[in-house]
Amino acid sequence: MTVKEIFETMEYGPAPEDDGPAQAWLDQHDRQFGCFIGGGFQAPGETFATLNPARGTALAQVTQGSAGDVDAAVAAARKAQPGWAKLGGSGRARVIYGLARLLQKHARLFAVLETLDNGKPIRESRDIDIPLAQRHFYYHAGMAALMEDELPDRAPLGVCGQIVPWNFPLLMLAWKIAPALAMGNTVVLKPAEWTPLTALLFAEICGEAGVPPGVVNIVTGDGATGAALVAHPGVDKIAFTGSTEVGREIRRATAGSGKALTLELGGKSPYIVFEDADLDSAVEGLVDAIWFNQGQVCCAGSRLLVQEGIAEAFHGKLRARMETLRIGDPLDKCIDVGAMIDPAHRTKVAGMVASSGGTVHQPGVVPAEGAFYPPTLITGLSPADPLMRDEIFGPVLVSTTFRTPSEAVQVANATRYGLAATLWSEDINRALDIAPKLAAGVVWVNATNLFDAAAGFGGVRESGFGREGGWEGLRAYTKPVGAAKPLKPVAAVPAPQTPKAEGLDRTAKMYIGGKQARPDSGYSRAIWSTKGALLGHAPEGNRKDIRNAVEAATGASGWAKTTGHLRAQILYYLAENLSARAEEFAARLKAMTGAREPAAKAEVAASIERLFTYAAWADKYDGAVKPVPLRGVALAMPEPVGVIGAFAPDEAPLLGTVSILGAALAMGNRLVLVPSQPFPLAATDLYQVLDTSDVPAGVVNIVTGDPEALAKPLASHLGVDAVWSFAGADISAQIEAEAAGNLKRTWVNHGVARDWFKADARSFLSEATETKTVWVPYGT
Repeated sequence: MTVKEIFETMEYGPAPEDDGPAQAWLDQHDRQFGCFIGGGFQAPGETFATLNPARGTALAQVTQGSAGDVDAAVAAARKAQPGWAKLGGSGRARVIYGLARLLQKHARLFAVLETLDNGKPIRESRDIDIPLAQRHFYYHAGMAALMEDELPDRAPLGVCGQIVPWNFPLLMLAWKIAPALAMGNTVVLKPAEWTPLTALLFAEICGEAGVPPGVVNIVTGDGATGAALVAHPGVDKIAFTGSTEVGREIRRATAGSGKALTLELGGKSPYIVFEDADLDSAVEGLVDAIWFNQGQVCCAGSRLLVQEGIAEAFHGKLRARMETLRIGDPLDKCIDVGAMIDPAHRTKVAGMVASSGGTVHQPGVVPAEGAFYPPTLITGLSPADPLMRDEIFGPVLVSTTFRTPSEAVQVANATRYGLAATLWSEDINRALDIAPKLAAGVVWVNATNLFDAAAGFGGVRESGFGREGGWEGLRAYTKPVGAAKPLKPVAAVPAPQTPKAEGLDRTAKMYIGGKQARPDSGYSRAIWSTKGALLGHAPEGNRKDIRNAVEAATGASGWAKTTGHLRAQILYYLAENLSARAEEFAARLKAMTGAREPAAKAEVAASIERLFTYAAWADKYDGAVKPVPLRGVALAMPEPVGVIGAFAPDEAPLLGTVSILGAALAMGNRLVLVPSQPFPLAATDLYQVLDTSDVPAGVVNIVTGDPEALAKPLASHLGVDAVWSFAGADISAQIEAEAAGNLKRTWVNHGVARDWFKADARSFLSEATETKTVWVPYGT
């Protein structure tokens, strides 16, 4: 028998992992756990069983956290937060470093416990989940030490409520707790009800690492416990990873509360294979993309797009590889596919597969005991098929074909999600051409499922907003230094008893698609000077005007593809043309607002300066090459958000408008702007400047009217990607609630004032961009 024949005929023998130490740890706690609050475990309350998915047997009884438990945990976190923040970055770094070391020292115990509770293969827990969790604590220990030097203008938010899913219980805990602690926050974390055990083990080692009581609190329970945490008034931030449906509910529940929010949600990630790809490597990558963790991964490459000319060959290689996948006891180190999380979830996935109209391929023998489901390939589907659109969250791969690169991009982006994407090609030019065109927060080139604490991870569209990891994720756990001041309402000048109307009528119109437009409503409102003179009329916009403006902005998508240099030139030109009419704009401000002449001139001068500032940033707000432990690069690339709907402030009607407009345009966004209601002419006068400054039609659209009437149509519009509000009207809650429809980003004032004469350019530029992380391994 030749060596080749030996290798081809060899079979794996069993290599079971000893679960004795994990079982002993459970026995030490009598297999009953209370919540971890204020530095210690509480007595168990009402409990539920957490099960081993591979065997269906109970591992332990865990407390169903009550509203009282959440109250106690939040109180403990609130009490501990000032002291933890005052410990300083270097002091916090030592404690976080201690957590990382203890995760290393207890690595095998964590890995085995994770596999017992979750059902994933031990080699995944051992080689991926636990090392990555360690890496996050090591990385953020360094971030804590750097905070005072690198983020001197930022402060901790306070108490963070964190809710993590069952597919990566410890890793998601690390993604959330590490940056929160690094920035001086305290946390109340709710693990998934199906997988609470490694979170409870982590709570135990917090004491060994010297984490002060109350800094980390773990409250176990089901969705009701999570809802109590989300609704708690003592929580300053909610960080959630889970389904899009629940994320939408959380967005609505937190609307108007002032809580910071980050959401990492579902996905239907495309896995694109071009005809010049290394097919064998692409097949191996696909195995990791979809059958890793039984496909129960939000960024799983569950949607296979294969170029038509190689589809038959690629599917043949894939089916042959599927025949060799080993399904069985997750504690066996030779197993490729373990158990799904729960029989109910397995039944749900099986039902979705049964409804498919494609060709189903399911090789392998599935164990009779436990929640196992075979790796599945479904071919012959069209891009419009429900299984090509809906997240299955199981070991199920659906496939279709494409002919050209442009069609691949079109099909890949034909989804409501936007978490991750993978592409395989030996042509680096093609890869780097396609990657920026994919609507995804993360793109892997000739690789898949690469993660690191230094590289931001998160999605766009209905895959959520915010990033976890890197500097991008860190800022989400901070706020500006200083106390916020309440916004003082500004009223429009009332109609005088004896009106003065002089000269020709100067009725302003809306500005949509590069043209002046009359309002659909047919109504206009008189704008009076503080001395009783009629300055003009402002149209009263409605839902149809918003629709027309968004349609125009959508049609101007070419603006996002222009260079930063070109956008800078146009912004400089805007500043130049505004400067030429400075006296006119100052007189307008003085007449509308009653400001003294020096103040009016100062606002115009600041507006001109602000345009110059954003022109300067247009080609300088750059990305980074992240220092990930990989022979390759992870590129953090800022991209425009898309169409931004924005409500301008009343207290600085020209400067606020210019600040919004400048930041949005500098980063390649299109804008639908609702001006200050009491002082709208400061914005409508601007469209004459826009017309003479080479701003393409549709890039800036101005709809005047009542912010309270326009908030709903703008925030709920599916063609809008983000909404900003600095309006004097109390519309923050309405915007956040309406934005839940397609989970668009929001940036609202919650009735808090802003100093518009302070540039704060980085905050505006950050809100005007999304960070896409593109991973490009290289070499051999």
